[in-house]
Amino acid sequence: MTETLPLTGERTAPGIWHENYWFARHEAAYRWIADTLRPDGRVLDAGCGEGYGAELLRAGGARQVFGLDYEGTTLRHAAKAYPQVNLVQGNLVQTGFADSSFDTVVSLQTIEHLWEQPRFVAECARILAPAATLVLTTPNTRTFPAGNWYHTKELTAAELTELVRADLEIVDVLGLWHGPRLTAWEAAHGSCVTAQLDRDHLEWSEDLTALVTQTSYEDFEIREGALDDSLDLVVVARTPRGHAR
Repeated sequence: MTETLPLTGERTAPGIWHENYWFARHEAAYRWIADTLRPDGRVLDAGCGEGYGAELLRAGGARQVFGLDYEGTTLRHAAKAYPQVNLVQGNLVQTGFADSSFDTVVSLQTIEHLWEQPRFVAECARILAPAATLVLTTPNTRTFPAGNWYHTKELTAAELTELVRADLEIVDVLGLWHGPRLTAWEAAHGSCVTAQLDRDHLEWSEDLTALVTQTSYEDFEIREGALDDSLDLVVVARTPRGHAR
């Protein structure tokens, strides 16, 4: 076992009990990609952070998985924790990969951190092969709590769709929602997100502490619906078959 990365607010990571809700929310999207889209070729996790998502994609059947991030300490941790993932330090808007390098690019909860969002999407399109797939997730700014200073620009469903459509063909625009167990808890207690943010985790109620520690990726759903009400946005896009850069 390797040590857990310190929690800074910029990235989530496994193994931090009071962060478990956010970790499970992120993990749900990675598992949805692995189980539903089943990427099996060369896959890039752009903005891989701690590395758990890239490892999930690798374990899910991808032939070769690369993780790209800019931060050296994070990548050194990931190299120890997930030695079968190919890790690269670099800039998301100028990756250094060759044209048409990947069959799938995923970038989860990352685009909202970037100043040059259109340039990032264009770079993803450049490194994707013809008929290859891009999957982006991002917090829905209509429902996400304000004040995360790591986020340079949060997006609505319409804004994210327009951004991706400039370079790629949209396949699906979906939302991530709480599943039945979290929905039932909120019916009795109010927003679990607000409850977590309202006070230090050492002051949480027993009910909230139990909810957070027991939350898993299975407590979230990715599906169609009223996207402005969703927690996170999910866009699946594809390069045209004749795509060449």
